[in-house]
Amino acid sequence: MKIMTQLMTEDGIRCDGRRVDQLRNISIKVGVLKNADGSAYIEFGKNKILAGVFGPRDVHPKHMANQDTGILRCRYHMSPFSVTERKNPAPSRREIEISKVLKEALQPALILKDFPRTVIDVFVEVLQADGGSRCAALDAAAVALADAGIPMRDLVSACAAGKVADRIVLDVNNEEDQEGQADMPVAIMPNVGKVTLMQLDGILTTEEYKTCLQTAIGGCRTVYEIQRKALVEKYFESGDK
Repeated sequence: MKIMTQLMTEDGIRCDGRRVDQLRNISIKVGVLKNADGSAYIEFGKNKILAGVFGPRDVHPKHMANQDTGILRCRYHMSPFSVTERKNPAPSRREIEISKVLKEALQPALILKDFPRTVIDVFVEVLQADGGSRCAALDAAAVALADAGIPMRDLVSACAAGKVADRIVLDVNNEEDQEGQADMPVAIMPNVGKVTLMQLDGILTTEEYKTCLQTAIGGCRTVYEIQRKALVEKYFESGDK
């Protein structure tokens, strides 16, 4: 009961001052890396994440190439200084798992058959971590892929919902992730209407599950508008359309 009181007041105000249906502040900058084919920087709450896309380019080693389609590789990495206690720079099991999650969530949006025998590499570097870093990483990676000119069926937009103090909340922060009752990261292709990622850590009733999923999808649609606006602003400012 003490944890629940800390995470949310009786009036439904969360530990960071947000209401249950409120996203953290989100800002996205496009084209921030000169040497990348596409790039994006996102601040999603206290998350600060950089994504760079390289390719399509030749596959090395060559035996990994697919003659019928391009392949996608993703690397999610947390900088040693991204968390309170210095992180070991070597890839952790969590980073390997999230790298796989990013690939599987992004791949349905990409038209890789247009680039046989090539690879598209997505590098995600977490400079500062807060709750929901995998969703923020997905949002930045999708914008970076669009910036690289990779043919896409749709953007991929991600956001988490969860259960905190017996209530379903949008966009779980770090404290809620650590001490809350459930966390559900979700990613969708908003215009196609397809879910490309859904994970659940915690226990929900059937009704809570349905509410949590719809809450997350609503957050994804809001994130999509921010992604789209960032891309439009970059290309209108540069004169490229």
